[in-house]
Amino acid sequence: MPLMAEIQKQHLLPGSVGLWWLGQAGFIVKSPGGMTVAIDPYLTDSCREGAAKAGFDCGRRFPPPIEPEDLKVGVIALTHSHQDHCDPETITRHRTTGFRGPYVGPGETMEKLETFGVPANEIRLSWPNKEHRFSDLRLKSTFAIAPAGDDVTHTGYLVFIDSGPTLYFTGDTDYHDALEYIAAFKPEIMVTVINGAFHNMGPNEATKLTQKIDPQVVIPCHYDMFNDNSLDPRLFHSCLRAAGIAEKYVGLERGTTFSYSSSQVFS
Repeated sequence: MPLMAEIQKQHLLPGSVGLWWLGQAGFIVKSPGGMTVAIDPYLTDSCREGAAKAGFDCGRRFPPPIEPEDLKVGVIALTHSHQDHCDPETITRHRTTGFRGPYVGPGETMEKLETFGVPANEIRLSWPNKEHRFSDLRLKSTFAIAPAGDDVTHTGYLVFIDSGPTLYFTGDTDYHDALEYIAAFKPEIMVTVINGAFHNMGPNEATKLTQKIDPQVVIPCHYDMFNDNSLDPRLFHSCLRAAGIAEKYVGLERGTTFSYSSSQVFS
């Protein structure tokens, strides 16, 4: 069954959440009420050519699990404007399906979306602590340390499921003590970058943040897409083991169903 059809068919019990990894930092989140949010979907190979001109190998290492034209979600949430997160080809091809928002993103991402032809009235501007509700799901932008000066409006996201779990997506960020405020929201699931390059958190920093936030489950991402920005996730698992919290680690397979409810994991 095609992945998008599987996601649409997936029935979730009250108090649970469904999660599908698309590769890199891309995810689809589904609530029991059927609300679906795509976070940073990178579903093309658009980074290859530009990166090659700069001397980097950023061609896809695997096919997209969903083609942009097949993506059927209620909301697209973007953490920042870098091309592997806010992809012009994914956005423009997806818009041929008739999708007209809402898109959620911080300031420089909103400006970039407008250059793709997305009208401002389809975009919900966000910033750390700004919250948007979509049916039985809420998106709250979080603080993040921008890794480069070309976009300093990076955010992460907290996703709250009504009467259910809370998820934290770090977005691209370096470690900072200020990120520890996320612990107050008690996220059960933390999805973290671990790739280390380009000023993101590496395995040690991601482990430190996991200790501070103390989720039930921690899922690594942003390590798999490009030859010149990849990392073996076992390094993160080893760091967690050295910190005495290896049991929190869950490594997702791209395009497989992961569901969570009442501190129990079903995949």
